[in-house]
Amino acid sequence: MGKHYDQINLDERYKIAELHQAGQSIRKIAAALDRSPSSVSRELERNRGVQVGYKPGYAQEQAAARRWKGSRLERNAELRDLVLDRLERGWSPEQIAGWLTRTKATARVSHETIYRFIYDQIRRTNDGSWRHYLPKAKYKRGRRRRSMRSPASFIKGRVSIASRPAGVERRRTFGHWEADLMLFATPGQAILVSQERKSRALWSAKQSGKAARPTVERLSSWFTAIDPKLRKSITFDNGTEFAEHLLLADLGIKTFFCDPHSPWQKVSIENAIGRLRRFLPRKTDIRTIDQDTLNACIAAYNNTPRKCLGYKTPAEVLLPKLLHFKRESTPSPRSG
Repeated sequence: MGKHYDQINLDERYKIAELHQAGQSIRKIAAALDRSPSSVSRELERNRGVQVGYKPGYAQEQAAARRWKGSRLERNAELRDLVLDRLERGWSPEQIAGWLTRTKATARVSHETIYRFIYDQIRRTNDGSWRHYLPKAKYKRGRRRRSMRSPASFIKGRVSIASRPAGVERRRTFGHWEADLMLFATPGQAILVSQERKSRALWSAKQSGKAARPTVERLSSWFTAIDPKLRKSITFDNGTEFAEHLLLADLGIKTFFCDPHSPWQKVSIENAIGRLRRFLPRKTDIRTIDQDTLNACIAAYNNTPRKCLGYKTPAEVLLPKLLHFKRESTPSPRSG
């Protein structure tokens, strides 16, 4: 008896209510639940209603409200404002928590506490707009499934990702990239996005559509301006917009393709596009987005600390490499 220290749950509250109504003593109720008498006594005292007495549903709501009021973000207004400010900038809860730890901030908070705070706000206020503080704006945590049709058989000279050197997968060296088109609801609207795997630095530019030649020409313009050591390979999915990939061979770049119906294999760029959707949701009309606005979105991404980089930013990791070369001939990680 008395060996449990976890919170009393709803099932136990129903049992408490049933036994209490039957006139059982606190000690007998505690024995039935394998709880201490003091825990049962405290539960009946703190979570009962003045008019209705002890009701399981009401008791559960009271306990939940008490825990929420005890949240560090609820108690500390300065910390709460800082966290919400970083969320508005597009940082994830994990990035905020890691950054606070890295900078040895006086007040710190875990990413789980941030998630709980946001989802508590959604539940308590019935205001779904709170979800937009989170990178993917989900009502619930979890993965969304996507499916794509793959015209792999139409891509000449296609080399499977299975042939990609193991060192690329482990991100041990700079110069290995992934690329994809970020598409929108309006047909023909697209943004070409490319990410360096080790630094996670992102480049982007608006495209007039999914035509293969303009896509590879844009990639060529980016890679021509940087040292060959930073342009070793690039991985695509099987979209026909990358059908002219062999033109990149002139720059010494090896090209690889995901397996059919498996765009998730280029995990870096898929993750990056998911993060960018916060700033550029699918319904965006990109004709209203000028290059400066797009540059600002990419700059926000490249200047957000990442857990996988020890909470450094992609710009901090890649920029020293770029500065080895002539500044005027190097594309900025902010734009295309």
